[in-house]
Amino acid sequence: MWSLETLGRVRLSKHFYMRDFLYSEIGNFHQQQNLPEDPDLVIEVGRAFCVHLLDPLEETFGRIAVRSGYRSPDLNRFGNENRLNCARNDYPGECHIWDRGRGDARISGASIVIPWFADQYERGRDWRDLAWWVHDHLPYSEQWYFPKLAAFNLSWRPIPLRTISSYIAPRGKLLAAGAEPGEGLAERQKRYADFPPFRGIAYPAIPDLWTGETE
Repeated sequence: MWSLETLGRVRLSKHFYMRDFLYSEIGNFHQQQNLPEDPDLVIEVGRAFCVHLLDPLEETFGRIAVRSGYRSPDLNRFGNENRLNCARNDYPGECHIWDRGRGDARISGASIVIPWFADQYERGRDWRDLAWWVHDHLPYSEQWYFPKLAAFNLSWRPIPLRTISSYIAPRGKLLAAGAEPGEGLAERQKRYADFPPFRGIAYPAIPDLWTGETE
């Protein structure tokens, strides 16, 4: 039997814990609980999302801000019915409900902001510079960009769709599932030539055995 405290302490990856994804502004304001129906599945797909997508982003760009993480089916339904910017529970691209799919239908994701890039976006940088970097470096399934802070939905699936969409001009579908980018690799690389090296953060070594002794 999972307790909420135990669930929150589950470490999904090097940088992220389940607690990082459980907070909901909708749930907090409207007093709606955000409790998984299937905690084991939530942990499974959340771990894949963090290991394959969020950890490389954090190690490359520094802190990643999670704007909206996991939503239970009940919470997401409440948000949709009350027009709180939640898609329908049965919408195929809804990436916040981590415990609704099985097999190849599994999906996990979150709305995130990369502060390093958001600062540049606020000064006029093209959101597509980041979108193409993600496309060329990470095994994502969907990216969907929003005007505020260049926040974007990023999702993981066992079989990724590899789509890019945006509410920022140019609005619409930048890359459809199965399509090839309109820009060649060399052209895309010029867009993000000033980005930090992939997995660029160097961390102190962790000793194999700590004895507590000092010289």
